[in-house]
Amino acid sequence: MSNAMYNKMWHQTQEALNSLLDKESQKMMKPQRNQVFIFQMLATFYIKYVQIFRNLENVYDQIVHPQKRILIRKILDGVMGRILELKNEMVELELTEFHYFDDILQDLKLVPQQLDIPIPKYFLKEKLEVIKGREKILAQLLADSGLGITEKKYPVKPIPLEEAVKLIQVAERARQGRLRAMVMKQIYLQEYRAKQASLLDERVADAGPAALCIQKVWRGFYQCKRTEREREEEMIFLGMNPPPLFNEVSAAFIQADRVTHLRDKVQVKHEEEYRDALVTIKDDLKLIEGPNIKENLQDQIRRWFIECRNLTGTFPDYPKEEEGGSAIIFSNKTRQQVIEDIIASQEDEEKNKKKKKEEKPKKGKKGKERKETKEKNKEEGEGWKMSPSVFLHMMEEGSDVYKDLWKNKDESWNVPQGYDPELIKEDKRKELESEIRLQVDELMRQELKNLKLAVNREKELSGKTGRKKGSKKKNKKEKDKKWKVGKKDKDPTADRTIESLYKELVEEGLLIQALKVNLSDYIGDYSYLGTTLRQVSIEPMPSLLDVRQLITLYGILPLGSEAVHERAPLVKSLLLAGPSGVGKKLLVHAICTETGANLFNLSAANIAGKYPGKNGLQMMLHVVLKVARQLQPSVVWIGDTEKTFYKTVPNAERKMEPKRLKKQLPKILKLLKPGDRILIVGTTQRPFDAELQPFCKVYQKIILVPRPDYASRYVLWKEIIRRNGGVITGALSVSCLAKITDGFTQGHIVQVVKEVLTERRIRQQSHKPLTALEFIASLTSMSPVYQEEEESFKDWYAKTPMGKKRALALTGDNKENEKDKGKEKEKTGIKDKKKK
Repeated sequence: MSNAMYNKMWHQTQEALNSLLDKESQKMMKPQRNQVFIFQMLATFYIKYVQIFRNLENVYDQIVHPQKRILIRKILDGVMGRILELKNEMVELELTEFHYFDDILQDLKLVPQQLDIPIPKYFLKEKLEVIKGREKILAQLLADSGLGITEKKYPVKPIPLEEAVKLIQVAERARQGRLRAMVMKQIYLQEYRAKQASLLDERVADAGPAALCIQKVWRGFYQCKRTEREREEEMIFLGMNPPPLFNEVSAAFIQADRVTHLRDKVQVKHEEEYRDALVTIKDDLKLIEGPNIKENLQDQIRRWFIECRNLTGTFPDYPKEEEGGSAIIFSNKTRQQVIEDIIASQEDEEKNKKKKKEEKPKKGKKGKERKETKEKNKEEGEGWKMSPSVFLHMMEEGSDVYKDLWKNKDESWNVPQGYDPELIKEDKRKELESEIRLQVDELMRQELKNLKLAVNREKELSGKTGRKKGSKKKNKKEKDKKWKVGKKDKDPTADRTIESLYKELVEEGLLIQALKVNLSDYIGDYSYLGTTLRQVSIEPMPSLLDVRQLITLYGILPLGSEAVHERAPLVKSLLLAGPSGVGKKLLVHAICTETGANLFNLSAANIAGKYPGKNGLQMMLHVVLKVARQLQPSVVWIGDTEKTFYKTVPNAERKMEPKRLKKQLPKILKLLKPGDRILIVGTTQRPFDAELQPFCKVYQKIILVPRPDYASRYVLWKEIIRRNGGVITGALSVSCLAKITDGFTQGHIVQVVKEVLTERRIRQQSHKPLTALEFIASLTSMSPVYQEEEESFKDWYAKTPMGKKRALALTGDNKENEKDKGKEKEKTGIKDKKKK
């Protein structure tokens, strides 16, 4: 795609966003009561924002104009944050982490794949060098300490000389025997052919029947092949089978990849040119326009002195640097407006003094009145209103800049889409003015002092003494404050560098290397019956792609973007609960890969025996948090996290002290602030073994990771067989495999495919295609996830805070429905009586 195409795409997306912002501002004002209507409204906004997010992410990744990219980035972060806010609203409304939009997607004529939230490429692009450097250091440290991922070396047992000789003798005799057998077979075949030839010579062979026989066989074979080919063509025509070369990468895709790589280089080049221009243009402006700006400012301030003197009879007080200096007085104001402000400020000061005296005793009453009105509103049960958004203002600001600058801008001169020097000049003039203003303010303060001294020396001297006394007191207070702060914040590792702490954690095995796994490797399909099942009051099990979406929303997006993490609803901790083999660890590693985060392993088994004692434990957590903050984003992974919250510790695990972190985890969560991009992720196969209350207090969001459903299993079988070198033909019934493997997890499927698809079997595929029976044989030795185990997970989740709220809401809805039905019956009965 050309620059013009991406510009057009941006303009279209921006127009869609502007119209959506208008709709949202209208809907936010109106209170609503109908829960179904509210959810549909939120869901439509959410889906539309996701579409805008997908387009903006693509535009930001590919557009090369550096100044446009700054604006698009701001809007992109705003849209990202708004999606998270709407998700939070839907969770609070429906009291469940999973939502289904089947009916809304049909209304909007969208494909379920368009709901998939992309991971912005700038997460890794903008810090690629830092991540690569860190990976090299980590790999080197792991190699030096011998903790790196090394290949398994099987031990070689020494054999006595006599046994070795015997083995060689046996092998040699076997080889000679095989050769002898081959020679004997050839002799036998020669004799057999000679016998057959003598028999044929005796018979008088007729050529006609022989030729007819050959023709029949050939025609039959040819017709079979022809019908097979015709059937395949018909299936392709009907859309039942993919066309040939369907899975192969086309030339267009290869060309598109080349263009994207070229665009990346152009982006970097334009960015460097833009940064250089920021410096050079500012320097040029300093030389050319600097002296004029200084003179104009001085003249303006001097006039202000004289006008104040003429109006009030005294010289004004010069505003301090903290307040903004002379910029407060002359910010976009004419001389007359400045004069009016001086008079108004004097009158306001006098009025405020009187009001403060009168209003002091009434403060308590006002507070009570506010509380009473809030309680009344609650009792009256006002309709639902959307909570105020932090990101709407950011998006509106961005859209205003777009309307003013870029919407109708003529860019016919800027074909290569480099920086616009005029825009830089406008910004730098403001910067230069503010810098010069600081220098002018210092000069003019001195000038004002001299003027005041000349007019009234006694007042100035008294003022000076008063100020000195006050300044001494302030200095004392500041000293006391500094001393107190120093006492509170004690850092036991203040004398150590981050590099040394990083090395220590790697050597202790607490900071580990994340596997290079993308979130797209977590394969699955959408659940297409979610809303229909909920309408019949059946709670559906979430699909694998629903889980993947939650990981993107709660884990990847906030960790990847600073702006989003600071302002969006904060998720500090995340729990992935589910049976073994459903991909919980894969998701943890995917979060790290997609955001370039460090991975800290604080599993009970991993920290056993490390940093012993109370002081040791505190030191370990301090070092982990310090390194995680300095090198953020970071993920703290606690595997088998139920062990940290055991109801009763098994005898075999008592030496390990699995409950070491139980009291410390809530404290860690309190220390984490919106500026700290640190996420605590726990994984568990047996959440029912843990104490429920402390467990749920630590983990803010609990995600049940289910075993794959039929649609996900079908996609999994296909994808995993292909990834391991298998070829899917008509002989292999994938749907049969998907049906049979109900209850089996992704881990089981991967294990089975790897067992069947050996190197030898992959080579045989051309003449011996794969069949379902081959995979079924190795499945028999594995035990699936039974229905009872899945039910136990559901029952456990129903006891969690979110599960309890959901259950109460459902029972409440049922009761209300019954009441409504009763009222309707009464009304119909009254109507019938009237008719009679």
